[in-house]
Amino acid sequence: MLVKDRMTLSPIIVSPDTTHKQAAELMREHKVDHLPVVDKKGNLVGIVVEQDLLAAQPSPATTLSIYEIHSLLSKLEVKQIMSRPVYTTTRDCPLEEAARRMLDKRVGCLPVMEEGRVVGMITDTDIFESLVMLLGGGQEGARFTLHLPDRPGMLAKVAQAVADAGGNIVSVTNWQSKDGGKAYLTIKESGANFARLKQALDALEETELVDLREKPAYVQEPFG
Repeated sequence: MLVKDRMTLSPIIVSPDTTHKQAAELMREHKVDHLPVVDKKGNLVGIVVEQDLLAAQPSPATTLSIYEIHSLLSKLEVKQIMSRPVYTTTRDCPLEEAARRMLDKRVGCLPVMEEGRVVGMITDTDIFESLVMLLGGGQEGARFTLHLPDRPGMLAKVAQAVADAGGNIVSVTNWQSKDGGKAYLTIKESGANFARLKQALDALEETELVDLREKPAYVQEPFG
């Protein structure tokens, strides 16, 4: 999966002289949290995020009137509050590498560049949505996690066990725990007889069934 498969095309952009008020209205209207800033030649010169707008607002303890606050923000321009440098990516960048860059730089988005122009935007929300899709979130079926020996042919044996139980694999994820670095395999399947699936997984040699859930969907009621 590449950035171009998940990015937002033609994102909303602003100019350096866009006001705080205008930028806030654009974010509200288009339901976005990030606005690339480009100059008259189309060059990317900065980025303004919702946090920048919030940080630029007067403190709640201010003695300014509402009228004075609105007047102040209507004169404040994006070039005075935008963030620089801007970390970017390309359309053909693997999605996981874009996500790693966002983590390394502690940013919530990356403008997507092509020939020096902004052509898209990839955000942390896009990454979350991709993760849900890759893990089969929201799809019916059982979910299980195994600890397997690192040896050729083990995945094929697991796939056969799922097929023998009448299931079809929806997603496969290989990952490592933070504590100890053990390698695990998590699989989401659809259509298997749960009792037969559990029996088949228990019968696999040299494997440890860490977790097995017939209906992994979990909804937590909100507090407060």
